[in-house]
Amino acid sequence: MANEPVSVMFKVYCLSVMTLVAATYTVVLRYTRTVSSTAMYFSTTAVCITEVIKLFLSLGMLTKETGSFGRLKASIVEHVFWSPKDLLKLSVPSVVYAVQNNMAFIALSNLDAAVYQVTYQLKIPCTALCMVLMLNRSLSRLQWFSVFMLCLGVTLVQWKPAEATKVQVEQNPFLGFMAIAVAVLCSGFAGVYFEKVLKSSDTSLWVRNIQMYLSGIVVTLAGVYMTEGAQVIENGFFYGYTPWVCFVVFLASVGGLYTSVVVKYTDNIMKGFSAAAAIVLSTVASVTLFGLQITATFACGAMLVCVSIYLYGLPKQDTTKLPRADTDKEARQKLITV
Repeated sequence: MANEPVSVMFKVYCLSVMTLVAATYTVVLRYTRTVSSTAMYFSTTAVCITEVIKLFLSLGMLTKETGSFGRLKASIVEHVFWSPKDLLKLSVPSVVYAVQNNMAFIALSNLDAAVYQVTYQLKIPCTALCMVLMLNRSLSRLQWFSVFMLCLGVTLVQWKPAEATKVQVEQNPFLGFMAIAVAVLCSGFAGVYFEKVLKSSDTSLWVRNIQMYLSGIVVTLAGVYMTEGAQVIENGFFYGYTPWVCFVVFLASVGGLYTSVVVKYTDNIMKGFSAAAAIVLSTVASVTLFGLQITATFACGAMLVCVSIYLYGLPKQDTTKLPRADTDKEARQKLITV
């Protein structure tokens, strides 16, 4: 599916919303896992509910797109009930995204929101590598330089992670970093895979989402009962849920849909362009809410990451006209000589 022409203001709006959602989601999730005094909820159920909400939101958007319930029914019958191959194809990113979302809960249970936000930007070089391998795209020298700069920045952040003084729960920074590493790999592969499927046909974005979320619900529901089945049966599916937990689920649902919109109208890698602002917002919130003590290495690393994201987003230089320019220059020199 080719990119549809949209205004610059619409792109700015999408990326701005993504920035706010990403920063708020990270901070609130961290709060529910480390500061909230209520009984701890099951993270796997939150991931499952998120997939259900995404499915209903996508059904609503497809209803608006088709214009009537009759067309909606026909579209669902055609692309869901009569397209088992497409469902199987979309089950791949749904499984990977399920793993990624669960890793986010583990990571934010062990790392500060700002540290998580910076480290999670490793998804950019991972996504870039997947784009080169899966979509046959190329990176400029500046982009490769920015990738190495980003990795250096993340290394500095993790060299001596900033500590939060208002967090009372026991944490394992190494486990948190490993969870981010898995989430980064999942994000890069699943994002590019979904972009490839989305742009390879004229099938509606919302149809593709429905196909993916149906598989996602089955996968995450299986994950609930494989990992925490006995506890869920004993305490209930919604054990430990508070308004803040519901807010986390809402943000995860909205963020997922906005990610799909950005993939459709721009490029998958543009999800990372708003990360610099999200890092700043998350850092400010972490200092205020969690008593984050910013170290020199964290500040330098975060700055390198923000600069690298900016450099990566710069447009490539068009070199197709350079040979022609050289030819014109040579022609003018010949005329002068004559």
